[in-house]
Amino acid sequence: MVEISKIESALEINILHISTPLSWRGGEQQLAYLIEELAKHKEVNQVVCCAANSKMQTFCEEQKITHVTTPKRTPYHPFSFRKVHQICEEYSIDLIHTHDAHAHTIAWLSSVYYKKSPPIIVSRRVDFAVKKKYFSLKKYNAEAVKKIVCVSDLVRQITAPAILDRDKLVVVHDGINPNKFKYGASDILREEFRIPKDVFLIGKVAAIAPHKDYFTFVNTVEKLVVQKIKAHFFIIGGDGGEERNIRNYVKEKKLGKHISFTRHRTDIPKILPELDLFLFTSKTEGLGTSVLDALACKVPVVSTNAGGVPEIIKDEINGLLAPVGDANKLSEQVIRILNNSKLRAQIIKEGINTLENFTKEKMAQKTLEIYLECTTLIKNRAL
Repeated sequence: MVEISKIESALEINILHISTPLSWRGGEQQLAYLIEELAKHKEVNQVVCCAANSKMQTFCEEQKITHVTTPKRTPYHPFSFRKVHQICEEYSIDLIHTHDAHAHTIAWLSSVYYKKSPPIIVSRRVDFAVKKKYFSLKKYNAEAVKKIVCVSDLVRQITAPAILDRDKLVVVHDGINPNKFKYGASDILREEFRIPKDVFLIGKVAAIAPHKDYFTFVNTVEKLVVQKIKAHFFIIGGDGGEERNIRNYVKEKKLGKHISFTRHRTDIPKILPELDLFLFTSKTEGLGTSVLDALACKVPVVSTNAGGVPEIIKDEINGLLAPVGDANKLSEQVIRILNNSKLRAQIIKEGINTLENFTKEKMAQKTLEIYLECTTLIKNRAL
């Protein structure tokens, strides 16, 4: 790949990022980190196309990032891909980077309908196979798609069977900003929810969505309560479509006094270090950046081995793993950490060391190298 240092001798490169969600989750945070890091290179110009009234629009406005908003529509609507073409023309875009499935569809259709379409880079963040449908296979194997950036090696392996040219598949792990978690432990949750000092705080930070498997989280809590573990449990995240079901399940299990719902929080960097243990129970996960956040806060992690999580957490070294859906094993692992100070200290130390491989700087550097490789004009001038 082309080294970033060689960009100094290159022409400017104009990137269009397309992001369609209204909400703000892991993918949007990674795009924000990428934009911030690429902005450090004066030869890189960036434009963001995002949904009107989205969290990404707010971010772009606050950070004074050049952006264009479009109404939230189906990705197959002619207005959507016509708008992408117009943006490419207006800003002389060299490369399109799509950051979600709908964005991919829009960029692909734009390349189909308009001959002068820039190359497309596709980010793939989910750990399930590409659907074996005509349009899905067409858009992933389109000539315009030059690289498919997978968030983990597992995602690359799962995506590969649908891709004719597997050289298109590359892995770029997500990165975080450890400096974001500079506050140290607080008493915000203890004071807000009136939790005594001698009670362990165990929680999970994730939207309450089906793939996050909060049912297993609740089942694990039930087993720990039966064993009389002196702990209080937090579900930290907004509704991802399953909050009502999880609340009802907590009531059904009679665990209301043991589990608190904080809903969406804007003070995660302050409250995450307050946890004594991070309990991550997802059944599918592209990588799991909230696990990285926990490591940065020196909070030991017990997690399912879902998706790309094992590419972060090495069992018995920087965390403890359990099979997906296995509340028995999860509860055993929680008890091990709470009762073994030596194991806990080792996990925290190794967790901090792990972060060296998952920084936003490394993520952006690898992404920019892909941009330069895929942009023929820039590559020829830089080499």
